[in-house]
Parts: sequence; C-alpha cells; structure tokens
Amino acid sequence: MQATRQRILEILKGRLTATVEELAKELELTPVTIRHHLDILRSEGLVQAPQVKRRDTPGRPQHVYGLTEAADAYFPKNYAGFTDMMLREMRDRVEPEKMRLILDGVATRMVSKAPTASVNETLPQRMERIVKFLNSQGYDASWEPTEGGCLLHAHNCPYHDVARENVEPCVMDASIITQMAGVAPQRVQWAFSSGNMCTYFIKHSK
Repeated sequence: MQATRQRILEILKGRLTATVEELAKELELTPVTIRHHLDILRSEGLVQAPQVKRRDTPGRPQHVYGLTEAADAYFPKNYAGFTDMMLREMRDRVEPEKMRLILDGVATRMVSKAPTASVNETLPQRMERIVKFLNSQGYDASWEPTEGGCLLHAHNCPYHDVARENVEPCVMDASIITQMAGVAPQRVQWAFSSGNMCTYFIKHSK
C-alpha cells in the first residue's frame, strides 16, 4: 500500500468519515492530490462513494468519504496471538481426549462445507475433491499417485504462526483429511522440520 493512501485509510478508520478538505489539511497535501488517491482507493474497493454532508452554514455541499469492509484487511490483526493463547489455555484446562473431540468437531464443521462424494467415486476423483476443498481454505494443496495410494501435499499452512508452537492445527488437518478420504492419513513430511510443506500418505482403500 502506497504510504499516502495508507494514511488516508488510517485517518478514515479513526474518524469514520472525512472530507477532501479535512484529509488535505491533515496530510498537508492539495485537494487535487487527495482526490487522486481517493479515486484509486475507490477503484480498489477500499473507500465508499462520497456521501453528501449537511452544512450548518451556507455554501456548496460537502462530500464525505468512508471505508468499505474490504479496507479492514489493511489494518493489523493478531488472530495468531489470540489463537495461540486460546489453545494454551485449553490445554491447561481440558483433558487430551476432550481436546481431541473438540478438534474433531471443528474439522467436522469445516468438512460440512466441502463438496460431497459422488457415487462410485474413484481415488483420483476423491483426491481432486479434497484438494479443491483444501485450496478453498488456503492450503495450496496438490496430490500425486504413489505405490499403494497417493501423496497429498499442503504447500501452505493457513495456521502457520499458530502451528509452529501448537500441534492442534495439525491434528485438525489430519481429521479433515480422514473425514474426506475415508481413511486416516500418515504424515510423512512436516513443514517445520523436513521441508517447506506438509505431505500425507493416503492408502488406497479397497
């Protein structure tokens, strides 16, 4: 994000709305320059179309600008920190078996949004279905056939910052694959120890 446009987003975040003149004064730029940046931000879907602002004194109507929901992505988040603390607290308070049931439940909720298996689904069709769903969740997955089954690769971990210190996301991943493949996978590579991706062996079920 270009620095001036980032500052415009920050000002609108704090004020909720602002006019071109207010932004120009805050940033010490000309109104023409501010309008140029606002046009770009609008084209990117980050700033709403201007709304007419009521004036208490006579004069030309003013227009105010505000952020769209999409602009929220340009502000800091601490999802990983929150999730890490949540998992640590749960481990301290919940028995391992109960924790496993919770993770299986989360996996089941996720799988409920996945495409269902077709009748007489072949292994390649099943793997394509699994990969398509995992990719919709940000895993950048792929698969390849191998002796006795296939290898499922996850090139990206959506929970990277959390999984580095917590095993629970990996347990959930295995549960997702188990529920979709109909067989428990064997992890043969872990992104944090032996490479830049996680790889699972899925045995061909007869």
